[in-house]
Parts: sequence; structure tokens; C-alpha cells
Amino acid sequence: MAKSSSLNVRVVEGRALPAKDVSGSSDPYCIVKVDDEVVARTATIWRSLSPFWGEEYTVHLPLDFHHLSFYVLDEDTVGHDDIIGKISLSREAITADPRGIDSWINLSRVDPDAEVQGEVCLAVQTLEDVRGRCLHCHVLQARDLAPRDISGTSDPFARVFWGSQSLETSTIKKTRFPYWDEVLELREMPGSPSPLRVELWDWDMVGKNDFLGMVEFPPQVLQHNPPNGWFRLLPFPRAEEDSGGSLGALRLKVRLTEDSVLPSQYYQPLRELLMESVLGPAEEDAASPLAVLEELTSGDCRQELATKLVKLFLGQGLTGPFLDYLTRRELARTTDPNTLFRSNSLASKSMEQFMKLVGMPYLHEVLRPVINRVFEERKYMELDPCKMDLGRTRRISFKGAPSEEHVREASLGLLTGYLGPIVDAIVGSVGRCPPAMRLAFKQLRQRVEERFPQVEHEDVKYLAISGFLFLRFFAPAILTPKLFDLRDQHADPQTSRSLLLLAKAVQSIGNLGQQLGQGKELWMAPLHPFLLQSISRVRDFLDQLVDMDGKEEAGGPARALVPPSVTVREGYLLKRKEEPASLATRFAFKKRYFRLSGETLSYSKSPEWQMRSSIPVSHIRAVERVDESAFQLPYVMQVVTQDGAGAPHTTYLQCKNVNELNQWLSALRKASAPNPDKLASCHPGAFRSGHWTCCLQAERSASGCSRTHSAVTLGDWSDPLDPDAETQMVYRQLLLGRDRLRMKFLEDSSMDTTLEAATEQGSSAMEGACTDALARQREAAARLLEVLTDLDQAHEEFQQQEQGKVVSGPLRP
Repeated sequence: MAKSSSLNVRVVEGRALPAKDVSGSSDPYCIVKVDDEVVARTATIWRSLSPFWGEEYTVHLPLDFHHLSFYVLDEDTVGHDDIIGKISLSREAITADPRGIDSWINLSRVDPDAEVQGEVCLAVQTLEDVRGRCLHCHVLQARDLAPRDISGTSDPFARVFWGSQSLETSTIKKTRFPYWDEVLELREMPGSPSPLRVELWDWDMVGKNDFLGMVEFPPQVLQHNPPNGWFRLLPFPRAEEDSGGSLGALRLKVRLTEDSVLPSQYYQPLRELLMESVLGPAEEDAASPLAVLEELTSGDCRQELATKLVKLFLGQGLTGPFLDYLTRRELARTTDPNTLFRSNSLASKSMEQFMKLVGMPYLHEVLRPVINRVFEERKYMELDPCKMDLGRTRRISFKGAPSEEHVREASLGLLTGYLGPIVDAIVGSVGRCPPAMRLAFKQLRQRVEERFPQVEHEDVKYLAISGFLFLRFFAPAILTPKLFDLRDQHADPQTSRSLLLLAKAVQSIGNLGQQLGQGKELWMAPLHPFLLQSISRVRDFLDQLVDMDGKEEAGGPARALVPPSVTVREGYLLKRKEEPASLATRFAFKKRYFRLSGETLSYSKSPEWQMRSSIPVSHIRAVERVDESAFQLPYVMQVVTQDGAGAPHTTYLQCKNVNELNQWLSALRKASAPNPDKLASCHPGAFRSGHWTCCLQAERSASGCSRTHSAVTLGDWSDPLDPDAETQMVYRQLLLGRDRLRMKFLEDSSMDTTLEAATEQGSSAMEGACTDALARQREAAARLLEVLTDLDQAHEEFQQQEQGKVVSGPLRP
């Protein structure tokens, strides 16, 4: 039975942060760490003591993670950034409430003695001889220690305490991965049994030594189960100091999802029920198992359910029938075409998630050139007279203060200069739109035409498609490019305002101009001629988009979410290949353009360069961070590969910032996840001057000194399909609604009351229809409950098996 763990983190906002700059303000940003691994960095909010970030991350984790930390820092242009405070959440605190954490939490001071990380390897023996009882503490090595020196390393030594005695190991200079292999012998003194404590310290020539962490073992453990292995270092025990809000607070949303995924055959009955729902006759839509599931979900759960269902049906080759089923359900409930797909129903959420999962490369291809221009040019644009900053325009002009009219005309020219290429790229993208999206839109249009065939509803068939494509796909991506992987950082306030104006214009085009001149934003009127001119082009584009031959087969083959040949990440990186022993120790990084697909990691001098080198993804054995001290450079990662002859090779790549580093690490780890023979350990340093910079070992072929982190990845649209994990999530959702399921469909008498009312009205046809619908709903609910019971039992049996309990007979598939 496989296990999965993922952490959903949302850094919402901060309040009452202290001022760190002479201006009386701060430039705060937040770093998110899981144990010792930095997984995210928010944007910097300039000149604010109450910053709003609104950034969300999903992190796939190893099952043995211990704590989640948030560090708030003030960014400085010169010198080191100032630390404002931190929040540390233990695994136990996060899992205390199944719904997770959603609250304001005060920042605490950062205590250097509490900032410990890493592990120590010990082997302890207690022996008896003629002189009495003695203890042999074999201090072998440590790994991933905190860097305490300015060089990014430490000078660690170990100090062992037993009773009133203490001994120290030698000091290993300039490493976070010391190897001692020393046995310290301590004699038991008269009195009660004493615990064993091992402390690690960083030796300093000037001033006091810095604490690196400790482990402690009580006498009972020493006697019955002597320590032997790796142990996580802990800070000195002390009461948690509450700053009382003097350092400000963060509003955080954190939820940990842990699941045990059964073998595939156990989920087959539930999958068959869901597939049966979308493949059944249309008249049974309202009474299908999927309809019952939809009624049990709401709010945030509905979006998560929509994502899992889309991926599940995509893996089965049935997204077309699935989306068509939801469209029929939505149309059956809609009487006013103006409200079609306007709510956050399962149909709306599923189509939205489907576009993100299938169409993200298409979105990048269409929007990225113009979005990059907006960020790079940083032009001032404003049409709203209430928001115009004439003083700012005066500062960048030598012609005196312009009038509002001049600013409006200049802004209009800039906006249309960006909108023109956006509209051109969209209407010219028919051939690049994924066939699965075009088929989904074709089905949607046919269903809408059948439901609203009247002449006065001629526009509904266009609005149904543009409402998804423009209002829920293109416009949100323009507004917040970082959330759609179009940019690595959020926009500054000026660029953000420009993006907002562009997104509003694209929304108006998607609405086919129906609300132009209405509402409070009459200042958008100068753009109306351009928008109206674009609307006719968009209509033609939507007609061409659905004009395609072929029909998706209901029982089509399973498909990958991202075909192997599709580029999932690309951009410039600085590259250096592992140096041969014959070369000097000079390290040369050269700028290269990289593209990652499911098959290769390729690179060339520029995107247009024809000669490309490539690394097969199937050869990748590890993708890890590299210590800053290895090259005296930040944000470096290594791709460890093994060629056909079994020879290892390492490619070092430098990124621009920590977010880009995390995104490349995640993308490469996910692409290489199926590879066999992945490395369990590697060197986070480089082999220089005849030794590894991390652990100082002199053999190039020496075993890695640090654990690899292949399980740590960021969740995004390119996550691989996992039908079993997706069905497990549907099972969990049904578990939450099991009581409601029983009450609503099996024990609730309200349905019978409705049937009696229909009978009293004398409608035999209605009576028969209600009786059939009620019977089908109850049958679907009963079948779902039966599947839930079988899955419950399977989970219990596997759990007992893992706990070593005796299980009579084999597990039933």
C-alpha cells in the first residue's frame, strides 16, 4: 500500500509588522521551509507594514517531515536582509484539526540556538568490566548541519555528556557534513542512572561557540534499546516565547493531506460507478452516483473534487463524456441563459480545472510574449481619473505637468498597443489549441444550442465558450501571471495596475460587449471602439475553434496529462558541467536556454539555436540543491545522471532566484519520478582540489553524504496522473458525506412527501417519473455506501497488516 502526503499552504497577509527601514516602513517577504528545505518565497511587498501576498503552494512531501516554518524578512538593496520574525508549526499542530489551520498567528523572535537542522549518526553500547559499567558512544558522522560561519559552512565538534562526565570529539573544519568515526568511553558514576546527551557545536576562534543541535536518550533506552543509527538534532528544551504581537502576525491557511493508497483493484468498483454515470443515458443523469456525489460537496471541497475527477476521467480517456454529462446537468437546472455557468458548480469548476490541466502550454504560448513585454517595459497606464498620478508623470517628463486628457490618450495608446497583440495571438491560435479543449467546446456549444434554440438567444452559444476561455482562463492569467506560471514573481503595484486594465478589457471582449457602457467603470469608454472591433473577430475565432472533424470516443484509450514531447518548463539557466580531473579548479558557468519535456532536458545557446545538446530524462538519478559554499554562488542545483555504460555524470545549473530553483527542481523530479535506481544519497557540494567541498572526502566515487529529496515537489498543472490516488480522494470525500448520504437518500422522508404531493395533484405521469427517479437515486446511494464499506474494510486490513497484527486469510481484492 503506497502512502502520499501533501501540504497546502496559503500565505494570505501580514499585519502590524515592525518598521526596519529609516523611512518608517519595511519591504517584507516570506520564506516557507519544510524541515531544512526552502520550498517557496513570496513576492516582496514594498513599503508596507500590512502586506498582502495571497500566494498559495501545494507541496508534495516525504512522510517523515517534522515541521513547517515561515520566516518574514525585510528586503534590503544593500547588505543582508533583516529578519523580522518566524512562525514554526509542528506536524502535530497542523494535523490537530482535520480542516487544518486558518488563523492569525503572532511572529516569534528568531533564536539562533533554536535554528538547528540536520542529523547525527551514533552507535551506543553499555558494557560491564571489572571496574564497573561503562558506555561507548561511537560518534560516526553528521549531515546537513546549519551553516554558522560566513563561508556557509561550520567547524563542528561533538560533546558527549553522561552523568557528571563529558568528552569531546575532534573539530572538523569547514564542513556541514563532518565525519569523525570516534569512540568516546565514559564511566558510570555512583548514583541513579543518567541520560546520555550528545551536543554538536560550531567551534569559533573568537567569541563563544555556536550551538548546532543535540539529542538525548533516557536511561531506559540506553539499557533496553541502545541507540544505533541516524537521529534528528533538536534545540535545547525551552518554553516557546510569545512576542505578544510586537513583531506582528501572519494570516496563514495550512492543511496537511495524508493518504494510504490501496492497490488498484480495490478502487475498481468505485471507478466503475463513476464511469457508469457519464456513459449512461441522459435521462438518468439526475439519479446517477456522480450526481449523488455532487450534492454532497460544496465550497473548497468542490474545487479539489473537480480537479481529481477531471484527472481521473482524463486518465481513462473519458473527459469528453464527463464534461458533457456535467453540461447536461447544468443546462437542466438553468432557466435564464444569462446565469449559465456563472455559479461555482461542479460543471464550472471541472471545465476550469480541465482547461488548466490540458491547456497550460497553449496559454503560455499565446500570452507569454505580451506579458513579458508588460513586465519589462513597465509603462505607466491609467484611464480612471480618480487614480491618475499626474505628479508621477511630471517627474518623468520635461514638458511640464500634462493634463488628464494627455495621460488618458497616452495610456489608451499603450493599452491598445498591448491589447492588439493579445487579441491577434488569441484569434490566431486555433491550430495551437489542444484538440481535447476544442472537442469539449464543440460539445458545449451543441448542448447550449439544443437547450436555447431561440433567435433571441443566438449569443448564448458564444458566451458559453468565451465565458470559460476568456473569463476563467485568459483574463485570470493576465491578471496574476505568477499563478499561471507565466512569471516567477508577482508584479509590482504599477505593473499590477496595467495588468488589471488589460484583464478588464479581455473580460469585456469575452462578454461580447454586452456590458459595455454599464456599471461604474464608465472611464473605460475610450477603449470601447477597440473592444467592439475585436468582438467580431472573437466570434469568428469561436466558430473556427469548434469547426473540427472527429468525435472523442467514449471508450478511448487512457492518455497522459502531459504528452512526453510537450515542453513543461523552459528558460535561461547558467550551466557548468562536472569538471574533469585534468582541468584547473576554475569554474565556468555559461548561459544556455533549457527546455524540459517528459523525454529530454535539452539546451542550446538561444531558443532559436538549431544545434542542441540533450540529457535523456530516463538517465536522471537525482536532482538536488548544491551548497552555496561549493561555488560561492546561490541557487545552484545538480542533475546527476548515469549513461548507458553505468558511468555517473553531474551537470550543475544556476537559477536566478529561489523560486526559479524550486520550480526547476520540482519539474525535473516529477519528470524523472518513474526512473529506476534513483539515488538515496548524493553530495551537496562539488569535487574540488581533490576532495568534496561538503564532506571533505578525497574519493570522487565516495558515497553521498546527504539524503536526496526526490519526494519534495511543488504541486501544479503538470503533476502526473495517478488514478488510484485520485479515486482515493473521491473515497475520502464520500466518507465525509456518508451520514448526509444516508439521511438524504435512504432515511429522509421528504422525497416521499414530494411524491405524495404529486399524487394528490392527480398527475399519474409525474407520479411515475418521481417514483422512478427516487428509486434510481436510492439505488445509486446504496451502491455507493456498499463500495465505501468495502474500501473501509480494505483500509483496516492493510493497516492491521502494517502494524504487524495477525490477519487471517488473504486480503480480498
